[in-house]
Parts: sequence; structure tokens; C-alpha cells
Amino acid sequence: MTFFLIGAALLTLITLALLLWPLRRGSASGEVSRREINAAIYRDELAELDRDLALGELSQADYDVAKTELQRRLLEDSQAEAGVAGRGIPASRATAVALAIILPLGAALLYFLLGNPGAIEASANAGAHQQRFTQAEIERLVSDFAAKLENEPENYKGWAMLGRSYKALGRFPEAARAYERSGPLLESSADLLVDYADTLAATQGFDAKTMSVLERALKIDPQQPQGLWLRGTAAFEAKQYEKAVTDWQALLAQLEPGSEDAKAVEANIAEARQLGGLAPAPRKSPKLGADKTAPAAAPTIKGRVEIASQLTGKVPANGVLMVVARPTDGSRMPVAVLRAPLGKSPLEFTLDDSLAMSPDRKPSQFAELLIEARVSASGQALPQPGDLFGPVVKVKQGDKDVRLIIDQVR
Repeated sequence: MTFFLIGAALLTLITLALLLWPLRRGSASGEVSRREINAAIYRDELAELDRDLALGELSQADYDVAKTELQRRLLEDSQAEAGVAGRGIPASRATAVALAIILPLGAALLYFLLGNPGAIEASANAGAHQQRFTQAEIERLVSDFAAKLENEPENYKGWAMLGRSYKALGRFPEAARAYERSGPLLESSADLLVDYADTLAATQGFDAKTMSVLERALKIDPQQPQGLWLRGTAAFEAKQYEKAVTDWQALLAQLEPGSEDAKAVEANIAEARQLGGLAPAPRKSPKLGADKTAPAAAPTIKGRVEIASQLTGKVPANGVLMVVARPTDGSRMPVAVLRAPLGKSPLEFTLDDSLAMSPDRKPSQFAELLIEARVSASGQALPQPGDLFGPVVKVKQGDKDVRLIIDQVR
């Protein structure tokens, strides 16, 4: 608490110094009046209240009380100004006195009314308890907000805000019901419809209702990023790989090249192309003339994958064993992925250009590669929680005795 009060006092003094500096020479004809300065301060405080209300950090009742208090103080200061002017006190001096008194007291009053002074007293070693308390407070505030909205059925923005709050808390059924009560606001906003569809997908998957909401969103905004991602994911799960690639390609065009998001989408596109047999046709090789010989066979990497004995009981029944090869330049985009059904351990494997994710980036084009083995319950190239995996191994082209051991759970 001591450090907080010292910091708050310093900030208040700095603010006062900046505000009072122009008044040090006394009154002048071009000087800003006390009323104008106070009005500016009240506008800032009112803007802050509006922001807190919009973010859901302040209830409507508390907002009304604080706004009324601000208006009352503004009226009192305006009336006091006339009395001060009548006694001949210079305007600059009156303004300085008002700022020196009102600003610290007003800030302190607002903090103790709207803030949480007790949170400062929490000890440093009670971080976990404080976090649980904060979560409980959030749950309580959301519940209070929901109860208030029951008396305001046409507060569509409020219902939309409540839906997002429930979704952030992982309370998806309540979030879906709140979104449904946002009325015409829901039907006119692609972003809100996508949030609603995402919530439905979390509770009931990509069923007919979810897809209907998603299509309505993309009809309003065909380039809505999350909508493209969700529809592509739904198509991928339905093994409609061409549709998935189409949506994900449209999403990829909106992402920054080389970003983590772009690399993740590129990996999913490559996986969908491979599973759907949609990879571009190989480039045509030039005909060999009489004086030319066929190129030498591309090098391969061979080895075996073993699953540690302590993970035997954790292997998913329908899991897929994957050997993933990436370049050593830091890129997360695989150059080759080998998928195989789980069988007896160890599994012998061979990595060659036939497993390339793209004809333009073949394993044989890299002198060294980073390879890892993973057991995926979902069968996706991107790692998922619950996957079994092992350490990454650096190999060279032509290595024949590579050993990969799966001994960890993600």
C-alpha cells in the first residue's frame, strides 16, 4: 500500500505541475478560464466512466451514481466561480486553487468508489488465492450483469456483451443463449455471428445450426477471418479437403507472410492437400537427350521410432504415428510428414521426396533436417494437447540409423 500511495502522490504532483505551470504568471486576457479547465477535467472523467461502462467494468447503477456526482461537482464549481470572481480573486489563482484541491480529492474519491483498495493489501505470496478471488469476482459481476439484463430485454448491446463474457469464461451454453437475445444486432454483425457460431461449435460441433449461423456471417462479410477459419475447419473435419483449402487460402491472403498464424494456416493447407490428393502436379522434367544421363536418386533418411515403456498405457487407441521433418532455419512449416497406423514398436521409417508437403520444398533440398516423432490422437500435423512426442533430432541426408524415442506427453 505504501509504494502505491507514494506512486499515486508523485503522479498527482506531476499532473498538477503540468496543469498549473501556465498559470504561474497570474491572470491574463488570453488565459483559459477556471470553468473551461474544470469542464475539461469533468469531460475526461466522464469519458473514462463511459469507457468502463462499455467494457463492462462498471455497472449501469454505479455509472449513474458517478455521473450524477460529476455533474453536481461541476455545478457547484460553476456557482463558486461567480462568488470568487466577485471578491476580486484573480482567475489564474482561483483555477490553481481549484485544481490543487479538486484533482487529488476527485481522483481519490473515484478510486475508493470504483476501485478495489483491498486488492493492494494482498501479500506477494498469495498470488494463487488472489487469482481465484479475481475469477470469483468476475463470475459475480457477470451474474449481476445477467440479472440486470433480464429487466432490459431490448438492450441488444448488453446481451451481446454478456454473450462474449460467458464465452470468455467458458460457459458456452449460457453464451449461446445470450447471443440469441441480441436480436437485430446479431443479424447485422458478421463478427457477432461468427462468435455465436464458434460458441455453438464448442458445445455441439459443426452441426446444421452452427453451419447456418456461419454461412449467415460470411454472407455479410465473405472475408471475415475467423469465419473462414471455422468453415475451413468444418470442411476439413467432414473430409471435404478442397473446400477447406479454398477457405484457408482466402484466410492466408489476409495474414502477414511469415507470421506464426500464416505458418499454422500453411501447414493446415498442406495437410488438407495431401489428404485430399490436391497437391499440384509435379513439374515436367526435361527429356533426356542422347548425351544426358538420368539424375541420381534423391537421398533418403532411414531410422526407427520407439515408444518408451512408461507411456504404453497412454497411447490413444485410434492414434496416428507421425514422423515430421522440418528445415533447420527455424521455419515451423514441415517439408515432409510420414503418417502410419500404430503398430508394434519399434517402427521402421524412411523419409524421402515422396512424402514432401510441397513439390517446391522437398526433403532432398536440405542438407540437414530436424525430425521428430509424435503420436497424434487427432491425426493433425499441428501438435495438440495430449499428443505423445519425443525430442527433436538433427539428421543429415543419407543417415540410415536414426533413432527417435517418444517419451513425453504434451
